[in-house]
Formats: sequence, structure tokens, C-alpha cells
Amino acid sequence: MYDPLIPGKIYHIYSRTIGKELLFRNEENYAYFLRRYTYFCSKHFATFCYCLLPNHFHFLVQVKESTNEAAAISAFSNFLNSYSKSYNKVFERHGGLFQRKFKRKEIKLDSYLTEVITYIHRNPQKHGLIQDFKNWNYSSYRTFFFKIENLIEIEWVIDWFGGINEFEKNHLREEDNQLEFLEFEDL
Repeated sequence: MYDPLIPGKIYHIYSRTIGKELLFRNEENYAYFLRRYTYFCSKHFATFCYCLLPNHFHFLVQVKESTNEAAAISAFSNFLNSYSKSYNKVFERHGGLFQRKFKRKEIKLDSYLTEVITYIHRNPQKHGLIQDFKNWNYSSYRTFFFKIENLIEIEWVIDWFGGINEFEKNHLREEDNQLEFLEFEDL
């Protein structure tokens, strides 16, 4: 089955390691992963949010109009391959790091877009890695409050929510995501 990355479309892209092996063994691994992402993907994708967890990751991106399907898929594949090769070299391991080709889900509904952003940021708390997702060091959540210059389309996301207060309110509501995210349950 062909899973395209069509210019102009928004996608939730995610993957996990084989056998729940650690994807990040230390602080530098997280930073290096984002540097590799920026190097390979920034000219092909506008990035709305991300979250890196010990054995998987999530990105919410829009494929730039200036790219094409093949270039977008190649950029993301090259990013993951580059990280995997470096990881294998540093940790003296061999073979694949990721369970399968990266997954992607096109975001077609406005309400789903809102929920995916919240889902991605709340993911560390959902998995019991931290008591409060706002304190997770490896997501884009805090970027929106401090407007740290990085790869995130901060203004676009804040405007999408109708302001920073609505962004925060949406993330802090009691019910954890109204939409079903069954396809992500294996992460």
C-alpha cells in the first residue's frame, strides 16, 4: 500500500523502535534526533508540534507546497536512516532500529487537528512517564509559551487555537482527547 505525503496536506507522523528498544539513551540523543530532523526535513515540512519518548516519536507536519511526494518521503526516510546509522555506531549495535516504515495519518478534519496536537503533547503523561506532561523536556509544548526559536510554526499553531490561552485551556481540560486514537495505541 502506497502512503503518500502530499504537498499542502497535514500529517501525524510517528514510529517506534523494534521490541520497545530505547530510541534515546541519553540527553544528547534527543538533541541529535531533532538536529537530524531539522537537517533532512525542514525544507520539506512545516512542523506544528512534536514529542519524543523513550521508544517512539510523534511529529505533526504539513508538507510544503514547494516539495513533491517523493522528496517528502525520501527526506523523512533519510532522516530516520541517518539517526539509526549514528545510533548503531555509537552504541555498537547492528540492524534496524525502527519497527516498520514510519506511519502517517492525514489530518482531514479541523477538530482532529486540534485533538492531535493535544494528544502529541500529552503523550508522556498518557504513558506514565511523567506526572504532568507540561514538564516533559522532549516535546514542543513549552516552546509555545517561551516562543523559543526553533523548527516549530509557533504562530500558526497559536492562531489555530485562537490564542495562547485557548491553546493552554485545550491541553489542560479534564477529558483526555475526545477523538479516538486507536491507531496509536500500539505506541
